[in-house]
Amino acid sequence: MPRADVVADPARAIPPPAARVIGERIRRRGAREPVAYILGRQAFRHIEVAVDARVLIPRPETELLVEAALELPDGASVHDVGTGSGAIALALKDERPDLEVSASDISVAALEVARANGQRLGLGVALGADPCFDVDLVVANLPYVREDEWEGLQPEIRGYEPRGALVAGADGLDAIRELVSGAPGGTRLALEHAPGQAEAVRGLLANARTLEDLAGRQRVTLGSVL
Repeated sequence: MPRADVVADPARAIPPPAARVIGERIRRRGAREPVAYILGRQAFRHIEVAVDARVLIPRPETELLVEAALELPDGASVHDVGTGSGAIALALKDERPDLEVSASDISVAALEVARANGQRLGLGVALGADPCFDVDLVVANLPYVREDEWEGLQPEIRGYEPRGALVAGADGLDAIRELVSGAPGGTRLALEHAPGQAEAVRGLLANARTLEDLAGRQRVTLGSVL
């Protein structure tokens, strides 16, 4: 019910079916399951995407990738690698209908989630398993957690989110290096990474510059493949 109704009538009785739902959700949260998985949805930019254990939960810092792509000229093309729930690609199409937006993911299960989100939101984004580099900009929020960081992550992450979408080798850059090495020379990339990885990511690209998130941390690097 709307929050205003709760404030207006705080003593309203909770029907038994609703009480059972609430009780089950409280039990799941007590087991440290993320709220987004419990509710099955997560707000991102101006849209809301459905999420479950097949995909990562979109995070606020990833919105910086969308902002970077919003600077593209009219009619430009963008491809989102490792799209997961489709949040980045769908948010771009929502805010810039003129853009030609496509996305890919190696996970068939993730593509199912992204496709369902696109259909529900009525946003036309082409989806596939293979990345496309024949575009004006490739954006990617790939795994960038170091192997030795995994055990120190919150239970909400370790216990529920897909490890393969988070961890990328000893320094966390295996997936980013693979993308850069597989892209043709001159491909323009926008890559999300951990703040401490910014210098290393810049070293992989030509004419690289790093954008800071709202907390002032180096979060997204733009540059061209050498």
